Amino acid sequence: MTRALPYGRQLIEDDDIAAVVAVLRSDALTGGPAVTGFETALRSVTGARHAVACSSGTAALHLAAMALELGPGDAVIVPSVTFVATANAARYVGAEVVFADVDPATGLMEPQHLEAALKRCGTARPRAVFPVHLNGQCVGMAELGELARRRGLFVVEDACHALGSVQGGRLTGACSSSDMAVFSFHPVKTVAMGEGGAVTTADDRLAERLRLYRSHGITREAADFLQPAEAFDAGGQPNPWYYEMARPGFNYRASDINCALGTSQLAKLARFKTRRTELVEAYGAALAPLAPLVQPVGRRPDCVPSWHIQVVRIDFAAAGTNRAKVMRALAERGISTQVHYLPVHRQPYYRALYSDTALPGADAYYDRCLTLPLFVGMENAEVERVVAALKAVLS
Repeated sequence: MTRALPYGRQLIEDDDIAAVVAVLRSDALTGGPAVTGFETALRSVTGARHAVACSSGTAALHLAAMALELGPGDAVIVPSVTFVATANAARYVGAEVVFADVDPATGLMEPQHLEAALKRCGTARPRAVFPVHLNGQCVGMAELGELARRRGLFVVEDACHALGSVQGGRLTGACSSSDMAVFSFHPVKTVAMGEGGAVTTADDRLAERLRLYRSHGITREAADFLQPAEAFDAGGQPNPWYYEMARPGFNYRASDINCALGTSQLAKLARFKTRRTELVEAYGAALAPLAPLVQPVGRRPDCVPSWHIQVVRIDFAAAGTNRAKVMRALAERGISTQVHYLPVHRQPYYRALYSDTALPGADAYYDRCLTLPLFVGMENAEVERVVAALKAVLS
């Protein structure tokens, strides 16, 4: 029987299940050694000095905005082709969002797009840029990071699509050209935690803030206490029950259950990346006869992607159809597809908040993009099946 193909799914194996069961049989379901173990493993695969685990990629973005102390009057530059969470994180702290355009072939923000967005900040003070690595490919961070530094901007990489990607010989997440990088471990990502996220950074001070804000803003470190009369006994020893909250944070902790799964999955990252690359190459060969009607996304020559999703660009008008019809026809054949993404500047909240911005690259990318199935457990024959179905639907 032909199986249904989702656009993405996790691969959970027996050792992943065993890792979770071991935590369930332990004394610590949260706040225990599995969290530290996951952070150590993530530092290893990203080359980061610090890795701070949290409950989701969205939480990671919010924590990064808080750690940078962004707030009202500040402007954060965000490419419009991304998930809404990238922009929303700026709004969570009261900052303004200025949307940047992207390359219509790759969906990635380039330095010229950042320069154009900076000219549209109005009275808001530009403080940060959140470049987004899309589909597994990376923004040109060396150039973008250098421009951001010259403009006095903090840089937070939204690397939720790019765990394991390499650019210019540098691992994504090492933060060689940024202040922080954020990751998601949602089930459709390359590595799954169920739900989970993380922030990496090379900055000790930012790492300390991230850890503080992910757990209600509470500290139990005696050196940080601000109320000595409350904190210490007559002998100068910290009271064993005492903690302080100087600033409010959130309950953004990741559990040991999620982190045990994440650590087990991180050990397979190289294998997962290799298999996803093989499938993307199989797609490339199978799709070639459909050009120019159907084309893969443009490639950056300086990036070795860890592919997250398989996006193609389709000239629906030339095919005499539209995206909705194509998606429905593929679904009837057991093939699920998706769109990544409706440009965020076209979402009703942001349209009401800001006047419409002309971002032709983002609109052009969105008008043609379609996400086809890609996951580690997929067979090459299923790639052929997807492309054959797409060809039949378009013709």
